[in-house]
Amino acid sequence: MINSLTQEELASRADLTKGYISQLENDATSPSIATLRDIVDVFGITMEEFFAEQSQGEDIVYGADARVQSTSDDDGIKVELLVPGAQNREMDPALVTIKPGEAMKEQGYHEGEEFGYVLLGRVTLQLDDQLYTVKKGECFYFSSDKRHLVKNPGKTDAKILWVVTPPTFDY
Repeated sequence: MINSLTQEELASRADLTKGYISQLENDATSPSIATLRDIVDVFGITMEEFFAEQSQGEDIVYGADARVQSTSDDDGIKVELLVPGAQNREMDPALVTIKPGEAMKEQGYHEGEEFGYVLLGRVTLQLDDQLYTVKKGECFYFSSDKRHLVKNPGKTDAKILWVVTPPTFDY
């Protein structure tokens, strides 16, 4: 059966034989353009729709194997981009790990907003001349029109789920 039609029903509606439809299904023959048009008409679609590439859809779930490490761990900062191709999206989520005593490089003013959720440890967030301590389970959110810097003043790694919009991750 093809799309709830038996070979016999399809053959009848397309003015073909059941044997010919069977040969098509088994790749024993190929239809002419006119015959293909007759078959496609039975299903109520155009030739353009028939030949259109099927979209695989966009990915929804990304595992650890999809992550892209955008920095080396040599300087005590590790940034893993969680969604590949985020530069083509509205936001850029990353997992940032900061070793004890290390700081991310200061970022100047830029367009957008930033959100961070501290998963492990604690960090000091500097926005212009203001300092904020953000502990595990707390988050921060700010407009990127301020100079900003994040430092790990603790004795253990700090891990932050960080989201930037628009995508501008450069740490």
